[in-house]
Amino acid sequence: MSVSSGYAYTGPAALRDVIDRALRQVVDPEVAMNVVDVGLVYAIEVKDESVHVTMTMTSAACPVADVIVDDVQGELESALPAQFVVDVELVWEPAWSTERMSERAKTFMGW
Repeated sequence: MSVSSGYAYTGPAALRDVIDRALRQVVDPEVAMNVVDVGLVYAIEVKDESVHVTMTMTSAACPVADVIVDDVQGELESALPAQFVVDVELVWEPAWSTERMSERAKTFMGW
């Protein structure tokens, strides 16, 4: 397992950048930043032709959680070969914190 872009990645090296670019296309509309920089993605596991995404939201009351999850699913399905099955798991533990944000996101937010 290695850490790329703030989340754990397990899988073929050849897919790491493809997956990361796809995830960076998904924007959390509440903060106008991509889900990687916000720190919402915890882990990606690619095994055989399956991609499992573990992610969270900034709060359990996030009104756009379904939209973000659907966008992650759609971007990955578009970026990966057709035989890949994408599963996005929304978790609440560990809880998201501002420490998960990239330096770029912190600067953007004025922190």
